[in-house]
Amino acid sequence: MRKEQFTFENQDLYRKICGINDTGVRNLEKQLEIDLIPRGNGFQVEGNPEKVDFALDFFHLLETNYRDRPDRDFTDSFDFGYLLKQATKERKKEERKSEDEPFKPNEKILTTYKGKHLYSRTKNQEKYIQSFLNNLITFGIGPAGTGKTFLSVAMACRFLQNGIVDKIVLTRPAVEAGENLGFLPGDLNQKVDPYLRPVYDALNECIGFEKTQEYIALTKIEIAPVAFMRGRTLSKSFIILDEAQNCTLAQLKMIMTRLGRNSRMCISGDVTQIDLEHGRSGFDRVVNLFRQTEGIGQVFFGKEDITRHPLVETIVRKFEEL
Repeated sequence: MRKEQFTFENQDLYRKICGINDTGVRNLEKQLEIDLIPRGNGFQVEGNPEKVDFALDFFHLLETNYRDRPDRDFTDSFDFGYLLKQATKERKKEERKSEDEPFKPNEKILTTYKGKHLYSRTKNQEKYIQSFLNNLITFGIGPAGTGKTFLSVAMACRFLQNGIVDKIVLTRPAVEAGENLGFLPGDLNQKVDPYLRPVYDALNECIGFEKTQEYIALTKIEIAPVAFMRGRTLSKSFIILDEAQNCTLAQLKMIMTRLGRNSRMCISGDVTQIDLEHGRSGFDRVVNLFRQTEGIGQVFFGKEDITRHPLVETIVRKFEEL
């Protein structure tokens, strides 16, 4: 048993680490396999000497990373946990490599209507953002909760606000997730609404409900099911195809060939959540077809990129065991 004292220079960082009612402290104790006793602006660290050394190194890493982060005001337990996973991997490798530098976002994605600055929260999210800037078409592949939809909407809003595109086109296959919704009343937008609710939620968070409704009325934001996209050429637009794993090969070909001049396209999906009959989804085949194609980027998200509640990562892992 070894005891050491660590004091954080930044009081705000210490408060964020502790969390509400010291929930962060309890989580860190489990993850680091040590005992942490709050003392002033730091901890008394107790446990196995090797694990105590690792904990002290990790706290130094947290301080340095926090000082350099442009999004430090919005960091939380997810960011600390993500850094801990990185530090654990480095420890197992026994030697530090340049690509394993502790993650911190390089570029602000967007400032929301509430004044909150949005940043990527993982390395793969950062790659996703860079792909939108460097490619005409970007594929986002990975499990639920990794930010595929939200980040694509945030970048679409950024492109629209900066005048790079004139409109955002949102489309999604109208396939029920294992249940029959029956007849849906209303006009086209109202019929498609249930399928595009996650996209609406992202729009409302980025630019607000009123601005979203205004842009829809002005057709700066257009909502259409995949079936209504045939025959169109979408120029100076940011096209978002969500839930692409529920598209057939023919549908994906049709959507990708809608790309017009000065447009960007995002195609995102999760191959573990296919609601079509077995063998009908074309998403995996199209992703493989366009590997290493100029102008087309592909970003593969993993369980470590899940930014929803920490339990979601556990849920995804457990379902993979079935």
